[in-house]
Amino acid sequence: MLQWTNEFCTNEAPDATSWRHVGTNLALDFHGDPRAAELTVFSDGNHHMALLDAICAFREQTGVQRVFYTTTPPGPLAAALRSGGLRLGNLLLSNRPDVFISPDFILRPLQDEGRLGPDRRLFTSRGNVLLIPAGNPKGIHGVVDLAREDVRLFLSNPKTEKASYAGYRATLDHLAEQAGVDLSGVREGDDRRIVYGERIHHREAPAAVAAGEADCAVVYHHLGLRYTRIFPELFEIQVLAPVESAQSGSQIAAVGDGGRWGNAFIEFMASDAVAEVYRHHGMDA
Repeated sequence: MLQWTNEFCTNEAPDATSWRHVGTNLALDFHGDPRAAELTVFSDGNHHMALLDAICAFREQTGVQRVFYTTTPPGPLAAALRSGGLRLGNLLLSNRPDVFISPDFILRPLQDEGRLGPDRRLFTSRGNVLLIPAGNPKGIHGVVDLAREDVRLFLSNPKTEKASYAGYRATLDHLAEQAGVDLSGVREGDDRRIVYGERIHHREAPAAVAAGEADCAVVYHHLGLRYTRIFPELFEIQVLAPVESAQSGSQIAAVGDGGRWGNAFIEFMASDAVAEVYRHHGMDA
């Protein structure tokens, strides 16, 4: 099991009891105290490392101490916004967010329903990479190697994480066509050569590679950069040629009137300081 780093700005409850089991009962993508939050942000998770730094900086600048935010795939968050609640195992989370961050195709319908205000572009990715074990034991250097019978590939789930899967598949198909490579062995339905995530590929992809369940994974450049920074002994990356159709990103908008701090947070996220945070983590602001 990967021992993920803590992802909160400060320990708001230093004496709080930790209750978790790494294999079956661990919530990594819910941050902070939902009951006492002054600002609640529902966000997609692939830029979680930059969002953490931005929220920490926002707290320092404004004095807001209690921020609760999510970094899960955006589909369940949109459903929670509509229904008023999200079940996390046996825990019901009923927070109403002040700010919503997601890819455009999730955000637009919520705007059409009158739930969100005007949006701003937050970031754009820099294409995709192959995440491989440190030392590259199987000699995987690019898309040509994915056609080998001895290489197992991890991809995000085409049903539960449609946006990332579509981008990753577009990259593979484009590069395979350029190289004259047949990747039919790692298409949908081939359970022998392909490993799919279930719901949260930004956690599942490195876990699968680290455990030897997959020999490599296609991930966003900024995710690969994150993994090599916090697990340098476990991973390295092979850059795939950037493909315009594989670029992705997220928009940010207020929910309703944004509450007390939502609009201030959106303005802060448009600042040069936050742009530099996202650039540091491998994205274009």
